[in-house]
Amino acid sequence: MIGIDWYLALSAILFSIGVVGVLIRRNAIVIIMCVELMLNSVNVTLIAFASYHGDIAGQVLVLFVLAVAAAEAVVGLAIILAIFRNNLTTDITKINLLRW
Repeated sequence: MIGIDWYLALSAILFSIGVVGVLIRRNAIVIIMCVELMLNSVNVTLIAFASYHGDIAGQVLVLFVLAVAAAEAVVGLAIILAIFRNNLTTDITKINLLRW
C-alpha cells in the first residue's frame, strides 16, 4: 500500500508546477490550466487525508472544489474569449483593459 507521504509529495509537485506556470507563462489559457492544476493538487491532498483518517468530509469537500473549478474554467474562458474578440490575442502583457 502506498503511504500518505507519496500522495502529499505528488500534490506538492503538482502545486509547484502550477505556481511556476502561473508566474512564468503569458498566455491566459495556459494560466487558467495552471490554476486548474493547482486546484487538482489540493484535491489530491484532501483525498489523501480523507482516506488516512477514514472520514468522508474530505471527499465531500473535493466535490465542492471540483464544482468551483468547473465554474472558474467556464467564466475564465468566457472572459478570455471576449478579450480575444477585441484584441485578437491571449497574451496578458498586451491586454490593456483599463486604458481609455
